[in-house]
Amino acid sequence: MAGILDTVDQRTQLVGENRLELLMFRLGGRQLFAINVFKVQEVLQLPKLTLMPHRHPHVCGVVNLRGKTLPVIDLSQAIGMRPLVPGPDSTIIVTEYNRSVQAFLVSGVDRIVNMNWEAILPPPASAGRHHYLTAISKVEEQLVEIIDVEKVLAEIVPYSAKVSREKLDDPILERARGREVLLVDDSSVALSQLRETLSQLGIKMHVASDGLKALNLLKGWADTGEDITDKLLMIFTDAEMPEMDGYRLTTEVRNDPRLRDLYVVLHTSLSGSFNESMVKKVGCDNFLSKFQPDKLVDVVRQRLLRDEEPA
Repeated sequence: MAGILDTVDQRTQLVGENRLELLMFRLGGRQLFAINVFKVQEVLQLPKLTLMPHRHPHVCGVVNLRGKTLPVIDLSQAIGMRPLVPGPDSTIIVTEYNRSVQAFLVSGVDRIVNMNWEAILPPPASAGRHHYLTAISKVEEQLVEIIDVEKVLAEIVPYSAKVSREKLDDPILERARGREVLLVDDSSVALSQLRETLSQLGIKMHVASDGLKALNLLKGWADTGEDITDKLLMIFTDAEMPEMDGYRLTTEVRNDPRLRDLYVVLHTSLSGSFNESMVKKVGCDNFLSKFQPDKLVDVVRQRLLRDEEPA
């Protein structure tokens, strides 16, 4: 399993093709769970676990990995299932997203599968652990539940959506008041952060939970004769979403003459170095890592200033 993530260059070719790779694992039972491979740094046997006083109930302890101290989160307990018992044979998945690195304790890793986003569907609207799912799919007739790890992390390390007073006092941002934006994300946590931050600018928000819904909304507006570039100040889109990802959404926007001039910002938890190169490939105007309210406002300011540039 150590070499399972060695072909990242090959995986980048999936971008823009509406495809993804999932790392599948189990949490003590037969049910398969998954996470996008792009969030995964490595999979390994649990190193020596150090217990910490006053730690969050879902954090088993910390491990030292190549000189860095990482929290180990019991993913089973974090999503409302029975806690796992860490031991020398336990497995951890080391992940990087939202500008942080953490390890998830799992009972075992299955394999990596290459899938089309069209086969990834929204989760059922029900209680229990489904509250922590961002999507579901089927692999060889077996249900796979894709965990909303952004939500898991946000409950352990709460985020702030508050914009600094210095940013809000910028007179240029007054031009944003009353303008409309489209938010595209399947994570309720990410949408809440966007709403809380942008509401401080007086911006009106439309929401779509995946790229396909967003594209249909945009085309529907255009079909009624609306000038979409006048209607919308910008679009914030996640990268990973069921049915159509943010890369494909951007490609489809650029291919439609009625939409192609829209300002598109990739707003994602995935690593910056990867996404900055992918932004150019698919034609996004800007890239922003999630949960940075001041930088989110900076991106809005950049968009407003573009209106002043000579045609």
